[in-house]
Amino acid sequence: MTEQSAVLARPPLPDDGDLDLLLLIRHFELALLDLFGQGLLAGTTHTCLGQEYVPVSLRPLLGADDFVFSNHRGHGHYLARFEDPAGLLAEIMGREGAVCRGVGGSQHVYRDRYMSTGVQGESLPVATGVALHLKHTSPGALACAFIGDGTWGEGAVYEALNIASLWRLPLLVVVENNGIAQSTPTARQMAGTVAARAEAFGARHHRVGTTDIGVIRDELEPLVSEVRLENRPLVVEFATHRLGPHSKGDDTRPHDAVREAEAHDWYRRYAQSDADRFTRADEIQRDRMAAIVREVSARPLSRWEPCG
Repeated sequence: MTEQSAVLARPPLPDDGDLDLLLLIRHFELALLDLFGQGLLAGTTHTCLGQEYVPVSLRPLLGADDFVFSNHRGHGHYLARFEDPAGLLAEIMGREGAVCRGVGGSQHVYRDRYMSTGVQGESLPVATGVALHLKHTSPGALACAFIGDGTWGEGAVYEALNIASLWRLPLLVVVENNGIAQSTPTARQMAGTVAARAEAFGARHHRVGTTDIGVIRDELEPLVSEVRLENRPLVVEFATHRLGPHSKGDDTRPHDAVREAEAHDWYRRYAQSDADRFTRADEIQRDRMAAIVREVSARPLSRWEPCG
């Protein structure tokens, strides 16, 4: 079976917990776009529509002692880590109960050992430093950094990989390669491949070309374990697709590219696999998210005091 046919096959539905989480993230992102359309949100946001299965697949492979560094398209990363849609929505809306008291907004969130940033390439050198700390203080823990294909245009990525390989650090780099960097197709701005760039620094590379959560976990579990046990960096590249715009309304892709992304959507593949079970779960999570939107929208605005 080719990678293309594997992606477009109808994988079996994951267990209830994974399916519910996938659908929760999907409806969280759709709710944000709807709120923006109503003029109820300020600032900006970047949805992970189409990429939700990436953090859900990794969820059981990352422990409480691990650090997770997210990026501007990180709502799914946060929800897979904490399953706290009300707290994240409150953060984005600036309402009471916000994760960071409404100061971080959509892109800059900190909680426990989870941090996100909207600055391209910033998290990887920080994750490398944390991996060095973990190597000496918490054997078996790792630092995981989510980056996109566009981030490979940042020099900090290569400096971090160099140090991580040279010093043998427990660093997991998850590349969500959706084929487009903001509005520029990756093929027009990146020479070579992610695999070759990882290899140049002596970092192992593994490419994931399926949306089947069970298959992904089977592939990655031994590799992630080696990161922990051998203190060697690993670059995992997900060949994925971004369904929505870069931000909330700036999609300049041709219609053919959007249709191709939609054809690869895990949501569609899973719905065809077991329509009755999928529809029931989908309705539950849609209703759950609608109730959360109503409840958070009714909260008072968050109040915070600047330090110093």
